[in-house]
Amino acid sequence: MQNITIRKATKSDIENLIKLRIDFITDNKTHSLTLEEENQTIEQLREYYPKHLDYGDFIAVLAEIDGKIIATAFLIIFEKPVNPRTFITGKTALIINVLTYPEYRRQGIAMKLLELLIAEAKTANASYIELTATSMGKPVYEKLGFKENLRGEHTEMKLNLF
Repeated sequence: MQNITIRKATKSDIENLIKLRIDFITDNKTHSLTLEEENQTIEQLREYYPKHLDYGDFIAVLAEIDGKIIATAFLIIFEKPVNPRTFITGKTALIINVLTYPEYRRQGIAMKLLELLIAEAKTANASYIELTATSMGKPVYEKLGFKENLRGEHTEMKLNLF
């Protein structure tokens, strides 16, 4: 295996982060963006990334070979009023955008990125980390200790506003 560098993203990586987000959204050609959607996405991300990188509630990790990004994963930290039963610290985390380009998959790269993000979430004092797993990613997450989230008497619900 080639020499892989793993590092946290900085503000100088914003254009790369935008590309990685769009690549994630359109991965496997299961979803495409119209030109308008892509432009709106780019515009929003150009505002989001600098603000949240500064604030520290958004962390992106990158895997590179000779300066070429081959994989990434993002961590978002949320702070809310404490609930002693579910998030005693008042902080939770969400992993999104786990992406390894096809030619670099099945080499343990995503595992290394995720281990770094788990350490970051622990440092941030998050009570737990959530994510949505694809069938390809699920075994990796399970190896790291993630379990399916069955909330007993609670039902997760969502109201789409757009």
